[in-house]
Amino acid sequence: MARRGGGEMRRSAPALLFLSALTLFSCLPFRPAVSPLPPTVESIEGFATFRMAREGGTVKSKLSFLFRLPGQGRIEVLDPLGRTASILFLDDDVAYLVLPGRRAYWKSGCEEVMSKLLGFALGLEDLIHILTGRGDRLSGWTLEKDSQGRVVRGRREDLQFEVRQFFERSPLPRLLVLSRAEDKGSLRVLRMNFNQPLKAKAFHHFFLDEGGYRPTDWNEVERWLRETAER
Repeated sequence: MARRGGGEMRRSAPALLFLSALTLFSCLPFRPAVSPLPPTVESIEGFATFRMAREGGTVKSKLSFLFRLPGQGRIEVLDPLGRTASILFLDDDVAYLVLPGRRAYWKSGCEEVMSKLLGFALGLEDLIHILTGRGDRLSGWTLEKDSQGRVVRGRREDLQFEVRQFFERSPLPRLLVLSRAEDKGSLRVLRMNFNQPLKAKAFHHFFLDEGGYRPTDWNEVERWLRETAER
């Protein structure tokens, strides 16, 4: 984990605690790679890094993501030993943050979970439109395009995004920057493929079926993130 800015991370910054607790050190593909964008996108999977600057601290995390259109998502973060530290299931407007080590899960709205964990209330549908280079399908955003007709910036109330880099000869974003007030997050896509065969239980909510998992609330999740970050 890298911290910059000369200040300690505040205890009141759960988004930074989340990324700090779940920083991944295992190897991921080095060379950026993306498959051609098909006419119809049914699923998206890949790897990315996410860097967040907030309240004087900077934290970097790596993650894998899997989305099945129109409204399912799975974002998984591993611990330094390559084990699953957390899984975020997104299902239309409902989200579950699963903590296997605690045998617990937190259920809430999709945008609320994204806002508390990452600092930005970006819905799954909007994220998919941006990742697939189809920002012109965004609703409720003020958009700006480049000379090639690609959406490079967007604003919705106090939330902004900017595509800083695209994959070569592609409309797909390689570096996406999100900002709100003084908070800034950057998502760098390392690998992204479309319409790959999916495992039958990729989006299965196993924690609801298996014994031993219990529901929890945000207060406990935040305490766990703080304890993990302070170890």
